[in-house]
Formats: sequence, C-alpha cells, structure tokens
Amino acid sequence: MLLKRDLLEQIKAGKIDLIFRRWSRPTVKAGGTLKTKIGLLSIKAITDMSPEDVTEADAQRAGFKDVADFRRWLDTMKEGSLFQKIEVGYLGEAE
Repeated sequence: MLLKRDLLEQIKAGKIDLIFRRWSRPTVKAGGTLKTKIGLLSIKAITDMSPEDVTEADAQRAGFKDVADFRRWLDTMKEGSLFQKIEVGYLGEAE
C-alpha cells in the first residue's frame, strides 16, 4: 500500500489514524505492520464497508474536512471491488 509522505507525517503526528482504500485485493492485514518512508505503521483493524457508510467522524479521522471532501477524493481513486476502512498507528523508526 503506497501512502503519500504528507499523509504519513500526519499519521506519525497522531493527526490521522484512519485511511480508506478501494482495491481488487487487500495488501495489508489487521495486526500486521507496514514499512513506510517514515517508519513502521501498525495495522490495527480493517473493516469492509461501502463508501456510502463513511461518517463525518470517519472522514475527519482520515484527514478530510467532511464527507463531501472524502467523496471528492474518492472520485479520483481507481476502481476496485473492495472498499476498506483501515485503522493505523505509528510504531516508530524502521530498522
């Protein structure tokens, strides 16, 4: 899963703890870790859901102003049959 540096920095700072992905098959598992440019992320939980079920609180936890902002972002993403909400946290520097 590729994440932009700005998003990674916000996760590291504790400002974002939720990300959304639409894909044909997931590349991360709950309880796992993800090595990134800034260090390790923990994958705390993954929930299959529909984009229509994203709440204002979910959108804000993911760094969007509101659900409308989230939907504008989603319209720019590639298609995929699976939509997931992924709870993440920063673990520290990768070794």
